[in-house]
Formats: sequence, structure tokens, C-alpha cells
Amino acid sequence: MKTQTLKALAAIIVIATTAPSHAQENVMENYTASYIPMPAAEGQTVAFADFLTGAAPIVKETEPGTELWFALQDSDTLAIFDIFVDDGARSAHFSGAVAGALNESADALVAGGWDAGVVANINNSNVLSAKAPVDLYNATTATYIAIEAAPGKADDLAALLTAAGPIVAETEPKTLFWVALQIDENNFAIYDIFADNSGREAHFAGQVAGLLNTQASDLVKGGWDDGVVANVRNYDILAIK
Repeated sequence: MKTQTLKALAAIIVIATTAPSHAQENVMENYTASYIPMPAAEGQTVAFADFLTGAAPIVKETEPGTELWFALQDSDTLAIFDIFVDDGARSAHFSGAVAGALNESADALVAGGWDAGVVANINNSNVLSAKAPVDLYNATTATYIAIEAAPGKADDLAALLTAAGPIVAETEPKTLFWVALQIDENNFAIYDIFADNSGREAHFAGQVAGLLNTQASDLVKGGWDDGVVANVRNYDILAIK
């Protein structure tokens, strides 16, 4: 199995490095990210969604280091996903106007309030690889997938995800943005956006999903079904910065 894994990793690295030069650029190098899923307080889903939708222009106006910001909704769960140019920009975001307004409103809008409903759900990460955003404001739907590496396989999983960005850029025109993240030593994530569900379906039938499927039994805790598919969370996009 180790030999098969190494061969597969070698194959995707060859694909990535032989792609046209514009796809080889290491976009978002040294960028950071945050993902915060937040359950709406009872009866407050619409109000919370309206709050986040209205926050996008404020982020755009006041947070130059926040490269991308997404407000998301899946039923009664709202979420924020954002990309920062560096750690300093992430710190500025969490001390910014939108974070301050959410802190003030959290007791009313978020189940668990600020501490248990927001802060406890923050997932900070570093960007491993990305497809630069295209047609950004055509996106209507997003997917976030948490992935835990199998014991001893974190470096191999990180290598696969790092090599995947150029492949997505070259082979998935309907994937409008894609980013692979490392949360900590063993935990990773993928976030991507699509114009519609046909883009998501094309992505999950694409080369990177196929490679991850092939290698998941070795690289991912729980394998493909329990370690990847079970952790897929689909969202509607409410607003984008």
C-alpha cells in the first residue's frame, strides 16, 4: 500500500508540474483562513442570515487584508469562511467592525452566544494550495469538507492536497474557487464554490476527487465514505466579499 501511495503522489505531482505555467503559480502562498459554523438561536435564522448578508460590504470597506469572505447557510446553521493575506490580517479581522457587531448581537442571534456559539467553533488554518477565484460573484453554492489524516499519513495527505490546486485550475472550469487547508498536524479541509450544483457534481467526478478516493483508504482516517463523504457540508452562499 505504501508503494501505491507513493506512486499516486508522484503521478499527481507530475500532472501539477507539467501543467501550463499559469496554473503552476502558487496562488495564495502563505495565506491563512478561518471557517466558523454557527447555529442560529431558536427563531433567529432569518435575522442571523440578514446580519451576515449585510456584513459583506463592511468587510469590503474596512478589511483590506481579508482577501475573500463568504457568508454561508445550511438550514439553521450559518457560517463564515474567509481567506487572509497573512496572520496579521486574520487578527485584524477578529478585532474588526463585523466581529465586534457579531459579538454584540451573538446572545440574540447565535445558539450558545459569542463564546460557545462563535469562538468555540473557529477553525483557523493555513492555505496549502488553491485555484484562484474566477467569476466569483456567479457562485451560489459552496462545500466545506473536514478531513483527518490516517495515523502517520499527514505528510502524504498534505502533499496530495498541495499538488491538487493546479489540477483543479486546469481541469475544473465550473469550480470557481478551490482551496486546500491544513488546520493542525493531522486535520485538513477543502473549501470550494460553484455557480450551481452541476459544478459541484463535475468536481466530485473530477481528477482530484478521483485521486483522493483512490488513496483515501490509506491516507484518510475513516477512508472515503466515513472520512471524506460523511464530512461534506454543502452551503448556500449568502454574500461574498
